[in-house]
Amino acid sequence: MEETKTIEISQKLFSLLAGLIVLITVFIAGQLFYQFKSLPQNYPTDISVSGEGKVYAKPDIAMVNLGVETQALKSQDAVNQNNEKMNKIIEAVKGLGVEDKDIKTTLYNLNPIYDYTNLGRVFKGYSLNQQVSVKIRDFDKINSILDSATSNGANRVSDISFTVDDIDSVRAEARAKAIEKAKEKAFVLTSQAGLKIERLVNIYEGGSFTPQPFYDQGFGGAVMEESITPQIESGELEVNVTVTLTYRLR
Repeated sequence: MEETKTIEISQKLFSLLAGLIVLITVFIAGQLFYQFKSLPQNYPTDISVSGEGKVYAKPDIAMVNLGVETQALKSQDAVNQNNEKMNKIIEAVKGLGVEDKDIKTTLYNLNPIYDYTNLGRVFKGYSLNQQVSVKIRDFDKINSILDSATSNGANRVSDISFTVDDIDSVRAEARAKAIEKAKEKAFVLTSQAGLKIERLVNIYEGGSFTPQPFYDQGFGGAVMEESITPQIESGELEVNVTVTLTYRLR
């Protein structure tokens, strides 16, 4: 009887140990599988490619800032004198065919003027600086508009630049070229590497356009003479768009 009991206990102990070993083995296998799935190389693989699109466009608009700076002892005198000159400038510009929608006030600053001496700060009056941005659509009138503006009191003429009125359509053309180049690059890279594209997961656009400034100076109150008006060339407008496409591989 004692021998039979001993055999039964041994068999139960063996079965218990075997079951424990199986559980441990399953647990370890599960941990190993989880860690393998968590490895970075087992995450979905992405590839990013960039393409650049470049378009040259002939400008159809010239932009120029016309300004008047006036100084007076009283603020109201500075305002009145400045407004009188600016109204004449705007009237002259309109008389040369510029529409109301193409004239916009961009600066109107009235500030006190002080002279700093050894005795301290001395009040000298007020300075009013007013500027308007003018959009010129007829390039043949650029010189006439500049000459007329300075003749009527403009003592600040600056930032002449050229652009395209419908710049969005030019950017769209450059963007389409950039996307096409990026797609072509992605196809070549994946084909050579033996990979396949699953889907597009992200797109990013960057880029710029380069306006063409040709005239940037103040006249300090001097009047341009018709005989020496500058020859202004519009050149070409360069628009660059860079597109980055990110693809999920399989």
